[in-house]
Amino acid sequence: MGHLSVLLLSVLAFACLALAMERHQEELFARQLGPGATKGLRVAGWALLCGSSAVALRQPSWAIGLVSWFGCLSAGAGMIFVALMLAARIPKTIRPQRR
Repeated sequence: MGHLSVLLLSVLAFACLALAMERHQEELFARQLGPGATKGLRVAGWALLCGSSAVALRQPSWAIGLVSWFGCLSAGAGMIFVALMLAARIPKTIRPQRR
């Protein structure tokens, strides 16, 4: 159960960090979010990364927890990368239009 929660926290963290970037905001929402929302997403992403490391290091052996944390980070970043790549391929008729 620990690995699944670390993976989930990592995916959520990288999703928040990706959505804090103006490029991905324009691509997904057809506009930029406000500075408060962008900063909130950035802070939430880093907090979730810290939380995932805390959960991973609660393993019986901290060395195994650290290795599994890096594995979950890699998998989470890969999932978000693929999701953003697929979102860019959605036809423009489905995506929100620019105002």
